[in-house]
Amino acid sequence: MDPNLFDQAFSVRPGEELDTAKLETYLLAQLPDSSGPLTVEQFPGGYSNLTYLLRIGQRELVLRRPPFGRKIKTAHDMGREYHILSNLEKVYAHVPRPLAFCEDEDVIGAPFYIMERIQGVVLRAKPSKDLNLSPGNMRNLSEAFIDNLAAIHTLDYKAAGLGELGKPEGYVERQIKGWTKRYYDAQTDEIPQIEAAAEWLAENMPPESGAALIHNDYKYDNLILDPHDLSNILGVLDWEMATIGDPLMDLGTTLGFWVDPDDPQELKDLAFGITSISGNYTRMQLVNRYAERTGLDLSQVLFYYVYALFKIAVIVQQIYARYKAGHSQDERFARMIDVVRVMGYVSNRALELGRINHLSMV
Repeated sequence: MDPNLFDQAFSVRPGEELDTAKLETYLLAQLPDSSGPLTVEQFPGGYSNLTYLLRIGQRELVLRRPPFGRKIKTAHDMGREYHILSNLEKVYAHVPRPLAFCEDEDVIGAPFYIMERIQGVVLRAKPSKDLNLSPGNMRNLSEAFIDNLAAIHTLDYKAAGLGELGKPEGYVERQIKGWTKRYYDAQTDEIPQIEAAAEWLAENMPPESGAALIHNDYKYDNLILDPHDLSNILGVLDWEMATIGDPLMDLGTTLGFWVDPDDPQELKDLAFGITSISGNYTRMQLVNRYAERTGLDLSQVLFYYVYALFKIAVIVQQIYARYKAGHSQDERFARMIDVVRVMGYVSNRALELGRINHLSMV
């Protein structure tokens, strides 16, 4: 197996360094079968919780911690994420094994947890040229991708001890109200199309479709894939926003990150991933296959897609506001406001046409 195909970590970004001496002492105490010295690198993906690759002796581990300069709320609660992984592995095989959780902020300046590293491919926006991304392979991957989301939504979360993770009753309404409030709390620029999307969502909420364990960030670059067979999903990462809620809202979030070949150029330029290369399912093909696998009614899919675009806009707006306030030095954040504008444009385009596909056509 070619190690160059695996997801690569790089030097830690300036301002996001860890205290390696304290961390090494902690690891040697918690994992007595490990031995130093400790080296730390950082994975490039992600704009929320930070992910580091730890090498201690011959062992490879992954550390997750909240972003710098951010108060720890639900989405950055390391204890919650560790709890999810610890219980989820009882009913679902495709999660990394959690190893230790640390609440002591004296170690690295914030709570964090350690998990095993699953060796495999993570499909970033610029994947390795050595990967076989043929149309046939991409079709098989996109099928496995949506089938796995349907499988997550049918897990017995109560048997896994995750029944108290969220409050499914009223989930749709809470999400629309909550994300709308978060947008205005973080607003830095006037973007009328985002405000129009928020108003439309508030006026067009469908009945809830049921309750399920939902991931809330399910996309290609949160999967670890077998390099010999990309349709073999080895692991699902980044459960920080998982909860119990409406599964169609989760499907919508996934659709929000899925770019079709005939989408507006502004959306394709964001390079969310490689979903638009030949062979991938389109958004509507994903919807139809998901409906076949779950039996759920997708007649209101426009609502879930617009919700996803709006939610992405809010998340990006929050990141941009944090950067503009000087809480992050990460230069990736400097042009985030442009992403918010694109989400506004695409959401209004979908509403204008009354569909989630062929958004460049009249």
